[in-house]
Amino acid sequence: MTITGSFDSALAGSKWPGADFVRQRALKLLDGVVALWIFAGGIVLIEPSPYEVMFLLVLPVAIMAGIGLYRSTFGLLAIMLCFTPFALIAAMQVRFTPISEALIFTAVTIFLMLTSYFVANYLAESTEKRMRVIMRAYTVIAVILAIIGTLAYLRIMPGADLFLRYDRAKATFKDPNVYAPFLVLPAMFALQRVLLGRGWQAFIAAGVYFVLFVGVFVSFSRGGWGHFAASSLITLVLVFMLEAGARDKVRILLMTLIGAGMLIVALGGLLSVPAVANFFEMRASSQNYDTGETGRFGRQGYALELALDHPWGIGPGEFRNLRIIEEPHNVYITVIHVYGWGGGLLYYLMIIVTLWKGSVMLLRPSPYRLMAIPVMATFTMVVAESAIIDSDHWRHFFLLIGLIWGLSTAIANEQRLSAPRERMLI
Repeated sequence: MTITGSFDSALAGSKWPGADFVRQRALKLLDGVVALWIFAGGIVLIEPSPYEVMFLLVLPVAIMAGIGLYRSTFGLLAIMLCFTPFALIAAMQVRFTPISEALIFTAVTIFLMLTSYFVANYLAESTEKRMRVIMRAYTVIAVILAIIGTLAYLRIMPGADLFLRYDRAKATFKDPNVYAPFLVLPAMFALQRVLLGRGWQAFIAAGVYFVLFVGVFVSFSRGGWGHFAASSLITLVLVFMLEAGARDKVRILLMTLIGAGMLIVALGGLLSVPAVANFFEMRASSQNYDTGETGRFGRQGYALELALDHPWGIGPGEFRNLRIIEEPHNVYITVIHVYGWGGGLLYYLMIIVTLWKGSVMLLRPSPYRLMAIPVMATFTMVVAESAIIDSDHWRHFFLLIGLIWGLSTAIANEQRLSAPRERMLI
């Protein structure tokens, strides 16, 4: 796709002295501040979080650097612009929640949509280099958090309670059910390097995957467990079918058997600890908050009826002040409550178009398809998991959307059908 507009052209056309110098300096600085911003995405104890604050630094640097705006990403911007008035109207419908809190919640959602649009355009240029910047920063913070979560769960670090909730690891997140899915994307990139990499790179990747696997396990999030397992299977199948040669396929089959055996042994070792085994058995069984009229699935039915009765929405935080005190924990119902019918439909549209773009880029041979496989394996499972959890404020969810739109643009503009694998394995 051609560029419809660019901050670069505006800056280059300016007459003030030093414009070119500022642009060059900003370009050198941009990747560094983006890395810090992605790293901050793992610290979500408050809202607005450091992730939002860091983006306020990223955006002006990107403008000064002359980041391009691509026609193929405009749909994402259009969804955000159309979504905003519906979301603001819905925020005004609150009766129990202070309007200031409702507006902050809505502003964060709009802000996160803007980050998706930024990532899409940022990644459309210098795709290989910038994907590496994003995923290295993401992997570093994910590994740190997995180690913190595991050590906290084992009670072998000071201040462990700060990183636990109900004796489940959450690290620097508010909830174990958000912490666990956050670890999945870098784990999928690590798994792909294990399957297709060579030598010490594959060995390090295996270590990263194992650390993140343990980090997800000690969250005791059933959704996180399923997300990790299903995304791993999708990554394995897509790599095997789309990117592996005949020799690679034999190697992948052998490594899959060995790796599965090692994970079973590791899981068995964890479950040999009585406290872990008891907690695992409790979490794996049906929970009382899932069943009954006021359970997770019962209240989702009531929430859907309520949503259909309020086309303008009821606003953020209102549902728990009504007949049932817990949220429905289904983002596809929640968005109709929080953003109204119009905002909810636009939210659905964002997800549907992103899935379509991701599916198309998987079917098209490209040097960037190796990058697309772990992203799509993770995103599809976030979409599925959102039926049992509220994911509309997950920072990494909007990052995934931006990555898919950016990779889709890069693939559409790429003439090559392939490139050396060593360069494209992130």
